[in-house]
Amino acid sequence: MAAKSTNNRDTYKAAALTLLVIGALMLINKIIPFRSLGMEWVMQKDNYILFSGIIFLFFKKDKSVGIILLTLWLIMNFGMVVSLLGAVSAYLLPLVLLIVGGILYFLTTR
Repeated sequence: MAAKSTNNRDTYKAAALTLLVIGALMLINKIIPFRSLGMEWVMQKDNYILFSGIIFLFFKKDKSVGIILLTLWLIMNFGMVVSLLGAVSAYLLPLVLLIVGGILYFLTTR
């Protein structure tokens, strides 16, 4: 029973920090727009998933939620990843998906 309450506590902590970070970014964007700093990418909606995934990886003991969020962000931004990596990305994304899927499968079967 203690493990379940710790897991919930980690989830609440990561979710609270995600809300705090996104709220702070929105407030900063209202005061000093990121667009004027040349950082308009910070407030793109799909990057909220990236921020959430990173926070869940750092603050939750079970890393599966963070990995799933980062994988979802990677799939949503496939075009950007392809343009950044060039010809290598044709093989990189399928390999990353296989590795992440294998890790998640391994974690669930232990």
